[in-house]
Amino acid sequence: MERHRVVALLTPPQSPFELACASEVFGAVPQDVPAHYDFRICAEHPGPLPTTVGYAVLVDAGLDALQEADTVVVPGRQPPDAAVPPSVVEALRAAHERGARVVAICTGAFVLAAAGLLDGRRATTHWRHTARLAAAFPEVQVDPDVLYVDDGDVATSAGTGAGIDLCLHLARSDHGAAYAAEIARNMVLPPHREGSQLQYVARPTPARADESLAPLLEWATSRLDTRLTVDRLARRAGLSSRTLARQFTEQLGTSPGQWLLGRRLDAARALLEETDLPVDAIATRVGLASAVNLRRRFRAHLGTTPGAYRRTFGEPGRLTTGSRGTSRRR
Repeated sequence: MERHRVVALLTPPQSPFELACASEVFGAVPQDVPAHYDFRICAEHPGPLPTTVGYAVLVDAGLDALQEADTVVVPGRQPPDAAVPPSVVEALRAAHERGARVVAICTGAFVLAAAGLLDGRRATTHWRHTARLAAAFPEVQVDPDVLYVDDGDVATSAGTGAGIDLCLHLARSDHGAAYAAEIARNMVLPPHREGSQLQYVARPTPARADESLAPLLEWATSRLDTRLTVDRLARRAGLSSRTLARQFTEQLGTSPGQWLLGRRLDAARALLEETDLPVDAIATRVGLASAVNLRRRFRAHLGTTPGAYRRTFGEPGRLTTGSRGTSRRR
């Protein structure tokens, strides 16, 4: 299978942290995981490229590397609104016009905006710079609250952590939830945060150690096939439903119900990819009750059906369902 070619376009002074978001997801392949991407870096001028932390990155490819890219990633740089060379603007526009997906991490959105690729589109960047982006590029519909925006052929993210979220989201869109989960597991990260989650939530007081939701989330994730209501989650946590909802908003930027639905859909996607279980059995196993409900949720949140998703990301012939409903290799 031909690999998807990802090229990171570096613009000085380059932030190595945002570059690492892309290189870890698209360039570092864990053992026993298929290599679906070829990853390389380029810049306007090959050679040593200064970074925001003092050392240089040695770049061996120029802008002609973009001519072969399936995805172009523009990591953040400082200052975000520094001038973008005309040759970089031209190369980005040409890659996009040719059909390449163009992705910005953090302040890389300013480079995409300078190239006109965000005009008339919804986009985001780090919360510290959203007002500056909106003022400098009034044609861009800047959303200051979300983790990332995927507009199909153009995508943007907030800061470093959200850049990882966006890259994992793109890997999931390209090759399925199970593949993205393997990449996330190798990075010791949760596999999925929705782009619509808040990128920054101000906390009035620091959370106490015993207020962490982690134990509750782990408990709920292992019981998706049971009836999990907000009241039941609250009782498990020893909190009122109102207090639990507040902690979800503060720590995760979402509600208990939306978080739970996201986990159920993630589990359903993995089962569609890795087993030949019928859709109604998958719906029961992930706590969505029926095939009709699963199909409705899939259509609303993923824009497709379980059957179409399985045809795209399933691996026929590799896995089958055992007598107890577990997956076995043939």
